[in-house]
Amino acid sequence: MRITILGNNSAIPACGRHPTAQIVEIREQLLLVDCGEGTQMQMQRYGIRTRRIHHIFISHLHGDHYFGLIGLLTSMGLLGRTEPVHLYAPPKLEDIINIQLNAAATVLPYELRFIPIEDDDSKMLINTPYITVQCFPTEHRIPCHGFVFESKKGGRVLLPEACKTYEIPAAYYARLKEGADYMQKNGELVKNEWVTSDPPPPQKYAYCADTLFTESFLSHIAGADIMYHESTYLNDLAQRARERFHSTALEAAQLAQKAGVKRLLLGHFSSKYEDLSVFEQEARSIFPATEITQEGMSFEV
Repeated sequence: MRITILGNNSAIPACGRHPTAQIVEIREQLLLVDCGEGTQMQMQRYGIRTRRIHHIFISHLHGDHYFGLIGLLTSMGLLGRTEPVHLYAPPKLEDIINIQLNAAATVLPYELRFIPIEDDDSKMLINTPYITVQCFPTEHRIPCHGFVFESKKGGRVLLPEACKTYEIPAAYYARLKEGADYMQKNGELVKNEWVTSDPPPPQKYAYCADTLFTESFLSHIAGADIMYHESTYLNDLAQRARERFHSTALEAAQLAQKAGVKRLLLGHFSSKYEDLSVFEQEARSIFPATEITQEGMSFEV
């Protein structure tokens, strides 16, 4: 699992930073999380191929989280896309998109499958043999949701050289991944652990969208390998953060500590700050495993 930051600013583009957008890559699938203004330009800049994106998640309907969406969707059509796009978002976004498409007399050449996320939804959005995605409500000025991305534990990992040594045919590899032993033609048993290794453990990434400091969704993010949390302000402006339903770097660190996560990523910085290193310093005073997000950076889970 890999997270790539396309935008890390709040409200407006400023200080060379773009509004919120990021890519979560799981088993070669690209999932787009929020789509602030300029997202498709950032994709071009960092080599993100839109044809690999089949699922888009919009946390809420403040413009810095979705104003780049209509441009991305129409560009996908102009580039000849035919595969469906699944869009998970607040219900009102479907009407907004239809108004824009109708006003421009535009018909997308692919199916846009809209999956509404209601105000207080806490539910499974995707459940495949390899990944799950769940949403949970945060506490913001308008309905807003975070998302938890988890990879599932796969089958056992083949050791190619060992398989060749024991002359195991490729047609039997699927059985090996399921944990089966192999019986050679001479009657000797090849134990599974001789030719395979344990699968990697499941991975969990928690995306905490805009929210004031709260423990209301602690159970959803608990134990995450990486947690992304907004940190719009530093702690000397904690009162302003509460009034605007945002969080500080220190509060994000406190939540990371309570949730028992392994790493904390900070983002959604206010345009009033040009130097972001102070956010990292403030959070690390409580939670040392903290990093600020910079556009173009990728974080391996």
